[in-house]
Amino acid sequence: MDDTSARPCPPGVAPSDQTVVTDGGFATELKLLVTALEVNCVIGVYPGERDRAQRLCIDLELGAQPPAAFDDDFSKVVDYGTTVERVKQVCAENHAHLLETLGDQILAACFEDRRVFSASVRIRKLDLDRAAKGIGIALTRRRLQAS
Repeated sequence: MDDTSARPCPPGVAPSDQTVVTDGGFATELKLLVTALEVNCVIGVYPGERDRAQRLCIDLELGAQPPAAFDDDFSKVVDYGTTVERVKQVCAENHAHLLETLGDQILAACFEDRRVFSASVRIRKLDLDRAAKGIGIALTRRRLQAS
């Protein structure tokens, strides 16, 4: 069986592209987490925001197709190092004014790996308001099944 297909599901468990059912009858889901990635990015609507890079804090949660077996084979899992580098590159090359647009671009970069079936991103501007630890947005996207 290849590593991107689920095993037959036991009674009571719905088949899914997001789940692998193991020989023991367990349904396994895999999440990749990147927490509090701090980047500098030129972003904002107001002229004062566009004069210099701002500190952003980015959190990602990616739902990924688990391998059929966890056997320490690096090629069977989503590489979080590559994911982080893609996010940093999107931020470094950013020309958008809105966090929503930046978030959309980050999600698109996450879906470059076909094993990713869902992705959530939270982006916060860290220095916008002293009374808040961050002000920002959250976006979630799921890959739709081909019909």
